Amino acid sequence: MKIFIAIAFILIIASLGSALFFLMKDKGRSNRTVQALAMRVGLSITLFLIVLASYKMGWIHPTGIR
Repeated sequence: MKIFIAIAFILIIASLGSALFFLMKDKGRSNRTVQALAMRVGLSITLFLIVLASYKMGWIHPTGIR
């Protein structure tokens, strides 16, 4: 589960980077920045729902700050 979450975070950061790249390259003339940001939001929501479902199923446990 830790590997899945790490990969999801990497994908979210990559989507944010691609949105920045498209913003700088296209200078607002295309829709690619909006699509990349929408993908980032979708990935973030999906990751949150998967973590929530994993907690409910008992696959992950909170450890707290020690």
